[in-house]
Amino acid sequence: MTTVRRLAIAAAVACLTLPAAAQDLRAPSAPGAKVYFINIKDGDIVTSPFLVQFGLSGMGVSPADQQPVEVNRTTGHHHLLVNMELTGLEAAILPMTDNIRHFGRGQTEAMITLPAGQHTLQLVLADWRHVPHNPPVVSERIRITVR
Repeated sequence: MTTVRRLAIAAAVACLTLPAAAQDLRAPSAPGAKVYFINIKDGDIVTSPFLVQFGLSGMGVSPADQQPVEVNRTTGHHHLLVNMELTGLEAAILPMTDNIRHFGRGQTEAMITLPAGQHTLQLVLADWRHVPHNPPVVSERIRITVR
């Protein structure tokens, strides 16, 4: 094994053993920042597909492929959590799944297709790496019914 490889492995192991606070490299959120649903609310009955408009105050929207410059670090892009909570993912790269929908081009609205029944929705703002800010900027979790 080469010296460089040994050093790389040692560095990786050291990172795994650091306290959680030392590993937290999340981008800071702006004080008072809020993300919210504009056109739907808790208890709404919708027909699929339906439009969801994302609101944001106190921070800016930017595409995921644009790393923010130091003077404007309080930007991010929207993620829509469907039938799940953010719990346990606050400091993680959000995976792209049917339950975590990414809007990395900086979209502020989307047509959503869901099967008939009750569903929960929650918005999360994440940085250019798809990691929620610190503290996380999340909307209220709402429940809708799809006809």
